[in-house]
Amino acid sequence: MHNSAHKRPAQPAQGRHSGSVGQLDLPTPYLLFLGDVTEAGYAKTAFGLRDWAPDKCVGEYALPGATVSADLPRLSPTDAAAQGAKALVIGIANTGGVLAPSWIPALLEALDVGLDVISGMHSRLGDHPLLRERAERLGRRLIDVRRPPAGIPIATGLKRSGMRLLTVGTDCALGKKYTALAIARGFSERGLTAEFRATGQTGIMIAGSGMPMDAVVADFAAGAAELLSPDTDPGHWDVIEGQGSILHPAYSGVSLALLHGSQPDVIVVCHDTSRAMLLGHEPFPVPGVGEVIDLTIRLGQRVNPAIRCGGVTINTSALDPDAAAVLLDREASRLGLPVADPMRGGDRFARLLDACLA
Repeated sequence: MHNSAHKRPAQPAQGRHSGSVGQLDLPTPYLLFLGDVTEAGYAKTAFGLRDWAPDKCVGEYALPGATVSADLPRLSPTDAAAQGAKALVIGIANTGGVLAPSWIPALLEALDVGLDVISGMHSRLGDHPLLRERAERLGRRLIDVRRPPAGIPIATGLKRSGMRLLTVGTDCALGKKYTALAIARGFSERGLTAEFRATGQTGIMIAGSGMPMDAVVADFAAGAAELLSPDTDPGHWDVIEGQGSILHPAYSGVSLALLHGSQPDVIVVCHDTSRAMLLGHEPFPVPGVGEVIDLTIRLGQRVNPAIRCGGVTINTSALDPDAAAVLLDREASRLGLPVADPMRGGDRFARLLDACLA
C-alpha cells in the first residue's frame, strides 16, 4: 500500500482456525527481484514482502532500466547467496502476470549461484525451457505460487458459521492486502481469534497459505472463496484479502466471485485519492467510494442480507502527516464512516476497528 517511507509492522497473529488451503513451504530468506519495473504499483509483491515479512528479505536486485526501489540493500544474486538468501522472489505483479524476456538472464543467474526462484506470475516458471533445463541440471526449485489446489468445489452460496470481513477496492494495487493484514492484527491485539486469508500471490507468500483467486477457473471461483473460509467458531473472524475492483473492466469477475464466496458480514473499502484513473486502464476513471459501497452491498446481500460497510481506508503515503489527517477527517465527515490509513494507525484506525466489530 505504501511505496515511499515504509514501516515494518509485525506480522499479524494467526488464529487457530484450520481452514487454510494451499499451505506452502517456501525457502527463505528472499532476494526481491524488481526487474526493470518503472511503475511502483506493479512492484506490490516486493513492497508487501518488505513491509509484512521484513525478516525474510535480505535485499533487492533490479535491472538497469528499473526506476522503482523497495529501499532494501541492493545485492547481486551472488552477494545475496553469500548473505544467506535461499530464493529469488519475482517482486513484480504486472498486467497479465507474464515473465518478461529481459528478466530471464537474471533468473538464470540466480539459479547458477544456488538460489531457488519463486514466482507469483500467471506464466509458469517451468514452462520456460531455459529455466526448466537449468533448474533440473542444478537441482534447484522453480516455485509457482499462483497455482490453485485441485478439487475446488462449485459454490453453494449457503450461509456458514463464523464472522467474515472482506476488503474491497476502487481499483487494483491500492491497499486491500495491507488493510486486511492490519485489521487481522488489530483484531488479534484485542483478544479476538482472527486470521488473515490471502487471495493473491503476495499475501500467500506472507501468510504461507491461501487461494490464488485470479488463477481459479471462473466457474469455481466463488467455491474457492468458500473453501478458503469454511465454517468455524461463531466468534472467529476471517479477514479476507480482496482482489481487483467490482467496477474494473478487466478484473470485476474475480471481485464478484470473491464477494459471493466470502459472504462477508463486513466490508472495508480501500481507496487512493491521488489516483484519478485505473492503474493500467487509464481510459477509465477510478469510481467513487460511495458507488463501490452501494454496489458491493447490493450484490453481497444475495448471499448475506446482513452485509454492511465498516469503514474506509485511504492510502496517504504520498502526504505528510498533517495533510493526511486533514484528508482522512474530511472523508470521514463526507461519508459518515470511519476513515483511516492502516499504516498510520492511531485513533482513526481504532475507530474503524470499533465500527467493524459493532
